[in-house]
Amino acid sequence: MRWDDLVARIRAGHRLEAEEALAVLACPEEETLDLVAAASRLRRDAFGMRVKLNYLVSLKTGLCPEDCGYCSQALGSAAPILKYSWLDPAEAVRQARAGIDGGAARVCLVASGRGPMDRDVDRVAGIASALKQEHPGVEVCACLGLLKDGQAEALRSAGVDAYNHNVNTAASHHEQIVRTHTYADRLATLEKVAQAGVSPCSGLIIGMGESDAQIVEALFALRDLEVDSLPINFLIPFDGTPMQGRWDLTPLQCLRVVALARLIHPRTEIRLAGGRELHLRGLQGLALHLANSIFLGDYLTSEGQAASADLDMIRDAGFTIERPTGEQPRARGEAGSASPSAAAPNPRRRGAGTDIEANA
Repeated sequence: MRWDDLVARIRAGHRLEAEEALAVLACPEEETLDLVAAASRLRRDAFGMRVKLNYLVSLKTGLCPEDCGYCSQALGSAAPILKYSWLDPAEAVRQARAGIDGGAARVCLVASGRGPMDRDVDRVAGIASALKQEHPGVEVCACLGLLKDGQAEALRSAGVDAYNHNVNTAASHHEQIVRTHTYADRLATLEKVAQAGVSPCSGLIIGMGESDAQIVEALFALRDLEVDSLPINFLIPFDGTPMQGRWDLTPLQCLRVVALARLIHPRTEIRLAGGRELHLRGLQGLALHLANSIFLGDYLTSEGQAASADLDMIRDAGFTIERPTGEQPRARGEAGSASPSAAAPNPRRRGAGTDIEANA
């Protein structure tokens, strides 16, 4: 397939079809950079060379009653993670402030569990309201699980801009990863979010044993749902979970999935999310020519790469950070400038001419 021709058709209004989507995932490795170069035009059409930073604040971690097989917080998980109940609201705001100071345009307030009680929604609404008063230009996203009637409206009234509830995988694969709730349950929450006028954020996790056809199925479902932002997670196979030891992904395979997401969702915010460091590895910067958004710093239960490394990666690839209105993050240089965090070179003290083993 000629990737330039396909992208030209998408720019003219073509909606990617299943056969074309499968061809993208089957792209030969030697053609993957050609695919990225073509699809990157869609990213630049919609978002230029801007990258949006998002920052996670885990309000409550672990002790979840759901049995999601991929999740280190799930029922039965023996993963060695932090576990704590609700953060004090002032501490939650302080944690969010760290991300905003680092350049985050969106703060994501996340709590483990099947879904919130009304008092939990009130708690999160109070945190969101405090953040909006202090940082009115910063977007606030909530992720609290399955919502009941009226809860999305309450969050919106407090200033919550978006709600994240990932479909995670294809409907045809859902029962293979979780049994305590259904795919339809997830769709019902996304419907409540949209009806309340809150921006729907929903994405997927790849690397859980799904087929290429199921990746296509999930991305097409998200297109039908008309999500505004789409996080792509790459399985973090924690020891102590049913998916421990599952390392099925390669960096080029991950890159093709991100390219496919951009071809199916040419104007949607696409976010590189959990596991990008483990699976994209050295291709993270290249993936930003397809995605326009990343999480800064750490995730809910796992550490990410250093925030300074994220910012250096963005700048080194020629991108600029999307600034929230009225916010001035810590200065770290502009795109294309010398790295302010670069270390001095280390003189060689090993290998030839020394008694120390070579770096080989």
